[in-house]
Amino acid sequence: MTIDTSHGAQGERERVLIFDTTLRDGEQCPGASMTFEEKLQVAEVLDDMGVDIIEAGFPIASQGDFESVQEIARRAKNAVIAGLSRADFRDIDRCAEAVRVARRPRIHTFISTSPIHMKHKLQMEPEAVLQAVIDSVTRARSHVDDVEWSAEDGTRTEFEFLCRCVEAAIKAGATTINIPDTVGYTTPEEYTHLFRSVREAVPNSDKAVFSVHCHNDLGMAVANSLAGVKGGARQIECTINGIGERAGNAALEEIVMAIKTRNDVLPYVTGIQSTMLMRASRLVAAVTSFPVQYNKAIVGRNAFAHESGIHQDGMLKHTQTYEIMTPESVGVKQTSLVMGKHSGRHAFAEKLKELGYSLGDNAFQDAFRRFKDLADRKKLVYDEDIEALIDEEIGAAHDRFKVVALTVIAGTGGPQKATLTLDFDGRQVTRESTGNGPVDAIFNAIKALVPHSAKLALYQVQAVTEGTDAQAEVSVRLEQDGREFTGRGADPDTLVASARAYAHALSKLMAKQDRLHSQHSRATPA
Repeated sequence: MTIDTSHGAQGERERVLIFDTTLRDGEQCPGASMTFEEKLQVAEVLDDMGVDIIEAGFPIASQGDFESVQEIARRAKNAVIAGLSRADFRDIDRCAEAVRVARRPRIHTFISTSPIHMKHKLQMEPEAVLQAVIDSVTRARSHVDDVEWSAEDGTRTEFEFLCRCVEAAIKAGATTINIPDTVGYTTPEEYTHLFRSVREAVPNSDKAVFSVHCHNDLGMAVANSLAGVKGGARQIECTINGIGERAGNAALEEIVMAIKTRNDVLPYVTGIQSTMLMRASRLVAAVTSFPVQYNKAIVGRNAFAHESGIHQDGMLKHTQTYEIMTPESVGVKQTSLVMGKHSGRHAFAEKLKELGYSLGDNAFQDAFRRFKDLADRKKLVYDEDIEALIDEEIGAAHDRFKVVALTVIAGTGGPQKATLTLDFDGRQVTRESTGNGPVDAIFNAIKALVPHSAKLALYQVQAVTEGTDAQAEVSVRLEQDGREFTGRGADPDTLVASARAYAHALSKLMAKQDRLHSQHSRATPA
């Protein structure tokens, strides 16, 4: 699958495939679960922006994961759609069933190969693991022509055994070989050397594309990924915003722009439309309720912001004094239209288009009404305010519980009291509760209106913009029976935002319970 492309005066540039695992490895990040509809939305953006392979999920993990992988496979227009499976025939067969409808299906199967994993996790001898590699790849290849095999914890695997496994996997039919840095342990120099050495030592290595998959435990995921490419890998596995287990994965947007910006020392090319990077970043941040840190490379709020007087002076004289890439190249507008209470529907619609949002008429009218309410309470409405407003509107569009009215009495005298009205499936209900502080009183009111046993696992508040009139963006995470449900709310009033975030999370929890109850009812004989 290696593609050589010519870029005119730049000379030969080898094609590097981008394998996005936001919907699989990214979703395994605690609290980052996405709904069926949200996964489809993310997959559509990934497909449109030119991702070569989309790892859509782990089909054996749940019925919901299977259905989302299958529907993404059915809808994909360009990308290869991959499903993950362990080295187990049931896993592989289930994965094959999910991706079969794709125009270009792939089965990605893996097994641990490091001594520590084989001994403590698998409790298998090396020869048994080697046989499992052969059997699993052979089984996968009986279903599809495109099979990827991964050596989990590859960077801590004994070299000779790794080479034996790689050779066996290719001989059994694997078309892509992934040597992942599963625990973020390696360094760039080591990773380059590993790929060069394996490709030289394995006699049939030329029959497969080699892939990197790096975690960020030591903050070197992107550097290691590019180092692996230098060693001969031609596929990079990564995620939007770098989300993933523990410290996350290599960030897709950083890899793409590093190759594009430093093509002089990284003579490769990807098929990614970089102007869609910011749109993808904002979407993933919204659906996972994982805000992007302000100083995040490429897509952070401050990535193209300049406050220092010296920097501003330099930028006014020549933008390249302090910017090595243009904001437009990643989908950011260099200048922003300042929105306020005098802005009309046309200006608001243009702003939404500029920020990458497309809303139906009803959703647009609701968003415009909330924008006008916000503009009446703030002197200036920034892009970040509008993004927070729209993201919350999208997230809460199908919620069963919506905040209608809230009154809070707080102060040193106590007790703190909240009177809350919720729209509950179209019916308005009101309850008054007290608590140890205004937020506790609000949450107690919601519990009284909608009794549940979920525990509050996270309550987080951040200001969307600067100033005392800034919108508050609140994240609430509820935990019940080992599952986590995250909700977000935004409002200039932190207490209103808190109520909305809790109602959003609770709506997700109740929807999950309803689905489980429905499945149980169908499975129980009458």
